[in-house]
Amino acid sequence: MISILEIRHLKTLQALREAGNLLRAASLLNLTQSALSHQIKLLEEHYGSPLFERKTTPIRFTAAGERLLQLANTVLPQVAAAERDLARQAQGVAGQLRIAVECHTCFDWLMPAMDVFRTRWPEVELDIVSGFQADPVGLLYEHRADIAIVSETDISEKVNYHPLFRFEIIALIAKDHALAERDYLLAQDFASDTLITYPVPDEMLDIVRQVLLPAGVNSAGRRTTELTVAMMQLVASKRGIATLPMWAAQNYVNRDYVLAKRITKSGLIGSLYAAALPEMSDKSYLKDFVATIRETSFLKLPSIELL
Repeated sequence: MISILEIRHLKTLQALREAGNLLRAASLLNLTQSALSHQIKLLEEHYGSPLFERKTTPIRFTAAGERLLQLANTVLPQVAAAERDLARQAQGVAGQLRIAVECHTCFDWLMPAMDVFRTRWPEVELDIVSGFQADPVGLLYEHRADIAIVSETDISEKVNYHPLFRFEIIALIAKDHALAERDYLLAQDFASDTLITYPVPDEMLDIVRQVLLPAGVNSAGRRTTELTVAMMQLVASKRGIATLPMWAAQNYVNRDYVLAKRITKSGLIGSLYAAALPEMSDKSYLKDFVATIRETSFLKLPSIELL
């Protein structure tokens, strides 16, 4: 019997199991949903059996699908380990990744990614450059950091930008706020209220950069805090409006502590990138770290989209 199985087929089945549906699996694999469906159809025709039950959420695999998943669970970790070993032989086994971040909420997804990466590259020293960094890319030039997590790209910078993901930023208001019945907020709605943020410059805030500034609107005031829980307490007591990625506010919204509102009808979208100097971007362990961030974040934060 001649097998048509390839590594990509096993990765497809694994992605289906982890992502839960075709659309998210295609995004995880950087494929179109049509290409993913075509792969599955070829396998099903070859083996004469469906691999999973259609119209089930999450996906429920058939006996044939489960058997191929067993194979994927055995083969794919060995393939990945072998490729890392070859990279170690070619580039050396030692290294370090000092990470600089410009966002206070990055640690919600960065720490799980670091935990996964440590199991794959135990010889690479991981460290976070302490404190909030207003200019993380500048630390790359000074060789005080090896990778920087940033929200914008700048073609004038001599660094490589590795796309991570995009996400929606929502407004948080008190449950009895005057805007509580609104489906979404506009720039003008921030003019009569205090904007509650982390202590960062205006130009680093998506709400200011993408919404308020283009509309020529200023908030009635500004109040800052280092702690998300303190921010939510201020919001709940009607001291102002905060804006956060959904993952940072989800627990407070689920507990009915504050209300979440979309910002503009189409939503306020932020993006994140990993920046590194060209010579560091060639390191296999950096490429794998970026891939690990994308994969773990996509599976941990269901509201994001991969770039």
